Amino acid sequence: MAVQISPSILSADFSRLADEATRVEGIADWLHVDVMDNHFVPNLTLGLPIVESLLKATSLPIDCHLMIESPDRWAPSYAEAGAGSVTIHAEAAKAPVRTLRAIRSAGARSGFALNPATPVDYYEDLLPEIDMLLVMTVEPGFGGQKFLDVMLPKLSRARALIEKHGGEVWLQVDGGVSAETIERCAEAGADVFVAGSAVYGAEDAAKAVHDLRALAAAAQQA
Repeated sequence: MAVQISPSILSADFSRLADEATRVEGIADWLHVDVMDNHFVPNLTLGLPIVESLLKATSLPIDCHLMIESPDRWAPSYAEAGAGSVTIHAEAAKAPVRTLRAIRSAGARSGFALNPATPVDYYEDLLPEIDMLLVMTVEPGFGGQKFLDVMLPKLSRARALIEKHGGEVWLQVDGGVSAETIERCAEAGADVFVAGSAVYGAEDAAKAVHDLRALAAAAQQA
């Protein structure tokens, strides 16, 4: 699958979210929105009303990553609001199959995220319910963290399981993705890359997206 870049608004200027979204329009594939509730992770960011506002402010499809305590209750609402993809965490979902199906029924792609310590093999049987598998390469909660190299074998294992089941699931990587790490992620099998500081910390966000895409694409073809 072609490389997809999903800049994370978590690293943007929260006082100018609409303008920050515009900085990557026309070059990024998605706008990644981290929803945190200060319970599942030790940080509080934004919620459904802000996502609804962003949907009006950008032409980019919204990639919602729900780092919240009750995703079974809230995830369908993000899909119903118009998010293009809604990802829930394995560690938080009590009824993952039902919730993933509800996300799809509401018109969004269903995503399933795994924290660094959560093994991917345990959820192999859920792959038919998933449109995107997200492997976290930092502990969730804060942007700007250092990439965990020990997650590369997990990415490779996830790719092998996806291929075993037909290869229809996108493999997303989130956490410390930058010009220094994206090639290794692509080589391990990732095809959707969340980049926060590497994009919004750059003077030219659009160029940063372009450069990251080129690096990942080259690594895929190597």
